[in-house]
Amino acid sequence: MAELLRTDSLTKTFRGLVANSGIDFSLDGGEIRCIIGPNGAGKTTFISMISGHQAPTAGTIWFKGRNITGLPIYRIARMGILRKFQTPTVFDNLTVYENTELAVLATPTPSRERYAKILKTLELVRLADVVAQTVGTLSHGQRQWLEIGMLLARDAELLLLDEPTAGMTAEETHATGELVRRLVEELGLAAIIIEHDINFIRDLRAPVTVLHLGRILVEGTFAEISGDAQVRSVYLGDA
Repeated sequence: MAELLRTDSLTKTFRGLVANSGIDFSLDGGEIRCIIGPNGAGKTTFISMISGHQAPTAGTIWFKGRNITGLPIYRIARMGILRKFQTPTVFDNLTVYENTELAVLATPTPSRERYAKILKTLELVRLADVVAQTVGTLSHGQRQWLEIGMLLARDAELLLLDEPTAGMTAEETHATGELVRRLVEELGLAAIIIEHDINFIRDLRAPVTVLHLGRILVEGTFAEISGDAQVRSVYLGDA
């Protein structure tokens, strides 16, 4: 598929501290990309610039051929770049349906189509059987899936997922990997995933970008990066 996202020499500094330096990155539509690296590598800062939560110090961000560098969060979100933080930001006192409805109401979806869109979204994220359940009663994994569903309901084209499996059981983690792959395959979405669970990354079978000291250290398949001496030295270890 065609290129969806590109960054050219993307750089972010904080009072002289370099968080990201000269990152050249590209992502095609319908592609999953995993980003890994040690703590302080600049992973979260990188996606924060893409989502608009941080303004780059230098460099350019392109989305669907348009320069979006420095645009406010709401404009970037309306273009289809939507972010999920590590901790779910859902409304515990509302039902699964009501949470999803709030997301749909943020889009120009006609009122006559909202009900069907909500149900289709909840089917996609494995929550069709708990539509009337209060979110506060859901498992941790279900709450994570609901937030992904809320991004879908807002017409996401690019998902930015920050440690989506944090705190999940092994079964939930496996189901999340299947969910992300299915969304990409069926909806043509793209996803950038920051994750520390190496088994999850391996099972996704997606290209991996390794960040270290704010720069891209290496990119490749999981097999390639897991066998790379530099990656093993700075992140994976020798075990």
